[in-house]
Amino acid sequence: MKTKPRFCVAAFHRCFPEKSHKNGFPSGVVVAVALLCVAVFGACGGEARAGVPAFATSGNAPQVRALLEGIMPEAMADGIVKVALLVNEKDGGNTWQFIEAGVSEGRSMGFTVDAFALDADAHPERFREIAAGIARADYDGLIFVNGTAGFSYDILRPIADAGIRIVTFEALPFRDGRAIPGLVTTFRDDYSLARLSLETLVSYVGDGTGRPPMVLRVTGRPGTTFLDRHDWEFDEFVRTGRIAEVRSVRLPGLDNPGISAWEAVSAALPGLPPGSADAVWVPWSEFAMGVAAALNAAGRRDVKVFSSGVSNESLRLMQRYREIWLASTTVDHKLAGTVTMRILAALLAGETPNDTFLFSPQLVRTADLNRAVNVANLSIMLPDWDDGTGLFDRFPWMNELKAAETRFPRISDGAFRPGPAR
Repeated sequence: MKTKPRFCVAAFHRCFPEKSHKNGFPSGVVVAVALLCVAVFGACGGEARAGVPAFATSGNAPQVRALLEGIMPEAMADGIVKVALLVNEKDGGNTWQFIEAGVSEGRSMGFTVDAFALDADAHPERFREIAAGIARADYDGLIFVNGTAGFSYDILRPIADAGIRIVTFEALPFRDGRAIPGLVTTFRDDYSLARLSLETLVSYVGDGTGRPPMVLRVTGRPGTTFLDRHDWEFDEFVRTGRIAEVRSVRLPGLDNPGISAWEAVSAALPGLPPGSADAVWVPWSEFAMGVAAALNAAGRRDVKVFSSGVSNESLRLMQRYREIWLASTTVDHKLAGTVTMRILAALLAGETPNDTFLFSPQLVRTADLNRAVNVANLSIMLPDWDDGTGLFDRFPWMNELKAAETRFPRISDGAFRPGPAR
């Protein structure tokens, strides 16, 4: 039995620089997408203006502060619990759902939450500056989203050394055999995502004769962890005879994924005449959008697409190519943001959660979609979507905080502290 790949989480998420009001931050960072700033922070009690950073900051009623002082006295030593979200951001919709949910959940417990999102691949030095500013500032906790193993370690080690509690999503800090003690990692369960996608493929295109489905795999080069994990499951299905791989197309990188996939599949199709392939399996919906478009342009409705991941754009294209793109598996990023913030709150309160948490997949069938469905309201068709009941919400103190925060609405401190963008 092969060993499942574990390390080198890929950074693949778009640019939204920020500036902090905390001490020690860079003097200014351009807000690249003002409307997204509104989407994230507007729901948290303020406004964002083009070129002006915005922050989810506010004051607490005395009753809420008293509860926090009893529950997490160390974090409340300066009178406020301060949390930062640091996000390596490329993939707009899902990442912003995570941020919105994390900010909202933190505020529901009386925390001040600041969010910083930037494409670390495009702006690595600026990203490091923001991380260094967090390490110098008086934050109590940090949620870090999306990062390769070595880069995440370099970013987070100084923050951990400053005594800031850390929870990561889709990042496992690791370099030269060293990990960062004390942090909690959360991930999509990529193995389960792939397994559910492949099981759905088998159930849809099996011909009842016992012949395994003939499958074209479209994936990335080895070294991107979420793709490696999906590929490991695919190889297991091949090894056990549940599917047969007719060809594997490995795309060179994660940039321009739809165009890259479209070009590669268009080039491969002449060598796959009708009857030679039943399906294309794609471990990332960003690739799958290009795959489905290529099959449609070639008139190849005999080949069906099965993938992992959804976004508003992929949901729209699944419906456009509904005869081709039959299903995709996904994880609820809004739920991930909510639960990851709960885990951080548990750390700040002295609880001892497990050091790893996985988010389970769900299946989205194209046949169930309509134009009203998007990633924010998938609960219409997925009963467990956005249901975090029982996921780190059973602490009595957490319920007390949320009840108090509702009973005593927080008073804004002027909310946003703008500075000159550049």
